[in-house]
Amino acid sequence: MLDTPGEAPATKETAAARAKGGLLVVGSFVVLLFAIELLNTVLVHSLNGVFGLRPRSADGILDVFTFPLLHANLNHVMSNALPLIIFGFLVFLSGIRVFLTAVACSWLGSGVAVWMFGAGGITVGSSGLVFGLFAFLLVRGFFNRSWWQILLSVVLFLAYGSILFGIIPNVAGYVSWQAHLGGAAGGVLAAVVLRARASRR
Repeated sequence: MLDTPGEAPATKETAAARAKGGLLVVGSFVVLLFAIELLNTVLVHSLNGVFGLRPRSADGILDVFTFPLLHANLNHVMSNALPLIIFGFLVFLSGIRVFLTAVACSWLGSGVAVWMFGAGGITVGSSGLVFGLFAFLLVRGFFNRSWWQILLSVVLFLAYGSILFGIIPNVAGYVSWQAHLGGAAGGVLAAVVLRARASRR
């Protein structure tokens, strides 16, 4: 039987491995977004017309799975890149299962909200994921009753809380508040689902 001091290196190694894995996974996803945008630029953003999300259209259902990978321009990608890296990395520190659940709920929540309530036109962009991961980080501590997660949510709210104005209709006419609101709802749903699973275990 191992004594307590001998367990510390394993814990540190696990934390370090998660941090390294988080940087690799989230960083690779952001690199993929930039690569797709460069290709889309060469193609005069024709990919947006094919794979962008069209509200309430039959083929738009499949676009739910592709529209976060596309953007309007390079500045659009850059505006999402840093918060995706920060929020995604922080979520990944809780494990790959938690990360994938938060991403899936945010992705689908954003897409379904745009498909059902979008004003028209074509919607692209990964900002719904940004709002979903942010919302997950804000609320999970309260579901888990974890003081350090609550403290982290307070720090994140003070630093990035202003982005929540993006879920209010017509605050900025050029953004999809539906994608933001749906993504945020998906992030909250992820926190509820994960808490329910933990309770059953």
